[in-house]
Amino acid sequence: MLLWTVALLFVPCVGKTGQLSLQVRPNPMFEGNSLTLKCQGRDNTLLSQVKFYKNGKFLHLSEDSQTLSMGIATVNSSGLYHCTGNMTHNRHVITGISKTVMVQVQELFPPPVLRATPSNKLLEGIPLTLKCQTKLHHRRPAQRLRFSFHKDSRPLQTRVLYPELHIRAAKEGDSGLYWCEAAPESGQIRKRSPQLEIRVRAPVSQPLLTLRPTGLAVGDVAELLCEAQSGSPPVLYSFYLNGEMLGNRVAPCGRAASLLFRVTSERDAGNYSCEAENSVSKETSKPGALSLDGLPVLSAPTSSNGLVLWLPASLLGLMVIAAALLGYFRPWRKTGPLPPQDLPPEAGGEQHLLNINFHCQNENDDGIIYSEVYTTPNENDGRFCHLRRGEPAAP
Repeated sequence: MLLWTVALLFVPCVGKTGQLSLQVRPNPMFEGNSLTLKCQGRDNTLLSQVKFYKNGKFLHLSEDSQTLSMGIATVNSSGLYHCTGNMTHNRHVITGISKTVMVQVQELFPPPVLRATPSNKLLEGIPLTLKCQTKLHHRRPAQRLRFSFHKDSRPLQTRVLYPELHIRAAKEGDSGLYWCEAAPESGQIRKRSPQLEIRVRAPVSQPLLTLRPTGLAVGDVAELLCEAQSGSPPVLYSFYLNGEMLGNRVAPCGRAASLLFRVTSERDAGNYSCEAENSVSKETSKPGALSLDGLPVLSAPTSSNGLVLWLPASLLGLMVIAAALLGYFRPWRKTGPLPPQDLPPEAGGEQHLLNINFHCQNENDDGIIYSEVYTTPNENDGRFCHLRRGEPAAP
């Protein structure tokens, strides 16, 4: 009977909620603070077998301590906490339960965002500014943040007070994935920004055209190789013969492009060129001459030699028109043999312009120049003029 009485004295009894209290330090709680929980009994009664819970789940058992250090607080530390513990009263062991305490860990600063000025897509040579944007909580204005900038996996600046990174003149090599990191001076928490892609576009340089080989015969295969030494890809290459497009090729990586073709006739000889174009600029190569064996390459006439060819033709044309008018108002015909000529169109034909055909002097003509001028009448004019001129009369 005595043994049963002794056993009953030490059987724990479950007490009412509120016999214990749970203290959370510090208060208010911010990211980076050291979170500490303390379970206390009334009148600072000593406790044993203290247990801590978060959101109803067991966290930790402390046999001889009423305090639990939770380490550095983060937003994930927020939740509902309570504790239980044994206390002895009048030889009776009573298990007390604290009220539930809501722990709200406030964000010291939001995750940063990386911004690019003037834009994350720009041309070579333009200044670029990257800014790591975030803001401290208004109740922690005295704290200072430090910033780090990274490109891909390489650090550019680390733990600086100024939240900006300046690139004086962006280059194509500056393209890549950038991100920044912000942390308080204690360094207990760090937050990264999402990655920001920077794309720097470079204009294409003047391409170089290579002809392989330069001397060809009908039936051979020729290659046109066009390459721009610099320029952001993709690059579109176009190939030309005497100003007329032959075809184009796209170089996705910005390297050279080539065009193969088989020489079929002398018309494949001439001046070739190529053009390189990307999203920034367009450049044309210097022309290259491709000749067939035994055939000269005729270059396109320039403005100077075009003028030289035009002047004699104009003077000769005026002379022929004058002769035609003279024959119209004063018809004459000199007897003598004429070389065979194609007859002009019959009256009522479709031509309405003055047509002039010339038969140039040769070695057998003995100084004779032949010319033929004819017009085709319109609907309101029934006249028809036909002039032939042969060798002059003998003296």
